[in-house]
Amino acid sequence: MSIAGHRAEHFRLSVEGAVAAITLDRPERKNPLTFESYAELAGLFRGAAQDEAVRVFTIAGAGGNFCSGGDVHEIIGPLLERDTKGLMQFTAMTGELVKAMRACPQPIIAAVDGVAAGAGAIIAMAADLRLATPRARTAFLFNRVGLAGCDMGACAILPRIIGQGRASELLYLGRAMSAEEGLAWGFFNALHAPDALAGAAAALARELAEGPGFAHAMTKRMLQMEWAMSVEQAIEAEAVAQALCMTTGDFRRAYEGFVARRRPEFKGD
Repeated sequence: MSIAGHRAEHFRLSVEGAVAAITLDRPERKNPLTFESYAELAGLFRGAAQDEAVRVFTIAGAGGNFCSGGDVHEIIGPLLERDTKGLMQFTAMTGELVKAMRACPQPIIAAVDGVAAGAGAIIAMAADLRLATPRARTAFLFNRVGLAGCDMGACAILPRIIGQGRASELLYLGRAMSAEEGLAWGFFNALHAPDALAGAAAALARELAEGPGFAHAMTKRMLQMEWAMSVEQAIEAEAVAQALCMTTGDFRRAYEGFVARRRPEFKGD
């Protein structure tokens, strides 16, 4: 697969030299994901293993935000009509994006500005390096919609980046991590002014692209393989747990509350 030859349908893709830049481009909604964009992103990263020309990826969002997660109306609403088998198909598909990002031999740099919530926070987490602006707010807010914090590998990957206690706080509370916290905790590698973020990400990507590509790929592979438990196993287990959470009344109440613009009342069933 040629990354340069891929005609992206659900995001913007540009290739300059050995760097492929992905831009989530629905700024009016803070760049939410859809069923189609999940699948296309996963396919792109899976295909990257066959592309020797591209050596680094960057991923960013348009309009001052990174990604607000799964589109509430295009994803959450339809999920309420699915049976458990259908929900499992969805959670397996979302997990496939993280697995594809981790299996992709090229380093991935996330450039996070503004909101990175839900699946948007997961995409940033699954990247190899993360740059941000001081106004970045990263929220693993699954519990706010009646779901478990174990989504798309979060319980496996996030503690390894920021530590078990800090990860537990974010996953239990669903609160936003500030840019300053993210930098202090090791989630972000550096902070840059909003108007400098894209240039900083591009410069870092070029620096990586100019390095030893095979060695970088091996570094990435070993960083993952040397974990005590593979992300593959963790993602499979979380897919089951998350699908079961999607059968609860609280998940439905969260959606109904969002549509009615009121805070949902969770009842634990």
